[in-house]
Amino acid sequence: MSTQLDVAQLRAGTPGCNHVIHFNQAGAGLPPAEVVDAMRSRIELEALHGPMETASSGEEIKAQARELAAGLIGCKPAELAFMSSTGTAWGMPVASLPEFRAGDRILVSQQEWGGNLATLRYKAARAGATVEPMPTRQDGVTDLDALRTMIDKHVRLICLTWLPCNGGLIDDAEGIGQIAQEHDIPYIVDAAQAVGQIPVDVRQIGCDVLVSTARKHLRGPRGTALLYVREAFLDRLSPPWGDHVSMPYLDEMPQPRPDARRFESSEMSAVLMAGLQAALTLATRIGIDEIQAHVSDMSAFLRQRLQEMPGVTVLDRGTRLSGLVAFNLDNMVAGAVQSRLRERGIAIGSNGMAYTPLDMNLRGLDQVARATVSYLTTEAEIDALCAAIRDCAIS
Repeated sequence: MSTQLDVAQLRAGTPGCNHVIHFNQAGAGLPPAEVVDAMRSRIELEALHGPMETASSGEEIKAQARELAAGLIGCKPAELAFMSSTGTAWGMPVASLPEFRAGDRILVSQQEWGGNLATLRYKAARAGATVEPMPTRQDGVTDLDALRTMIDKHVRLICLTWLPCNGGLIDDAEGIGQIAQEHDIPYIVDAAQAVGQIPVDVRQIGCDVLVSTARKHLRGPRGTALLYVREAFLDRLSPPWGDHVSMPYLDEMPQPRPDARRFESSEMSAVLMAGLQAALTLATRIGIDEIQAHVSDMSAFLRQRLQEMPGVTVLDRGTRLSGLVAFNLDNMVAGAVQSRLRERGIAIGSNGMAYTPLDMNLRGLDQVARATVSYLTTEAEIDALCAAIRDCAIS
């Protein structure tokens, strides 16, 4: 199986590859040595000289990270803010929108992340608004023709979880964006499973907001995330809180910054920023096209192997598929499969109803097992995973 990547070299720079067969990139990627070393160097510097005394060099690292992140998703650095999690990054612009009113409609993807859905339903219920799933085709992709028929003057927001966490679907983010732009409807994309795995271009997507964690396919540290806000959309958002950096005083009145940093807290860990900068540097150096090609090859190989296995059902839908491979065993619940594989040194994920409640309910699922391929994955690891799953299926 051909690849443009030097997978052996990349694995050599990942200490965890010596300890675990890792198929849980969708949960969090194995940290590269470069990320660990950057964080260690930063915390040692702060320990020797003081966190506040070394703050200026931390700002330089953050600026470098902002440039790198902007290059990865096709935006200006001024359109990017750093946050602590995808949930925070997603919730901040939603909280900054004008309050929903009775009769307002919020359209969400059928695979919407459970946390996003909970926030929207909570806010909508208090206002008398409704949250409605966008219709899908038989393959699970959003049906653009049917979506157009849903649009009216009451639609206040469109939200898309682009790559859901419970399977390999890649939805039509660009097609939904065209509809949102035609009707000037705010459009928010949760790209937590996309950034670092597939090419992302916010201009092409046509979104007003895009968010992603850095701990998954970018392999950055936990506690770091990206928030993109389209420059022309900023003034439609009123941040619910600020500090002396995000809302500096001008003429004795606080004014939100004119860039995405109006959503960014002044108190951010320089250690985490050093790790993020290293992760973004690595992803840029490898190249997202090369990453996607390897992940696509490996995930197709894994799906084929699982589809040939008695007692195993592959649950992925879509015409384009990501590196998230969802499956269930006829004789064992997903959580038990995850535990059994862990005993053999193999890490996978398992998702319950709360993660993607609309899609799970629609398909009559209460759990799925999820094996996520990364650019570190080898055929030998897939062989080991499939052998372990086969043992589970016949036990």
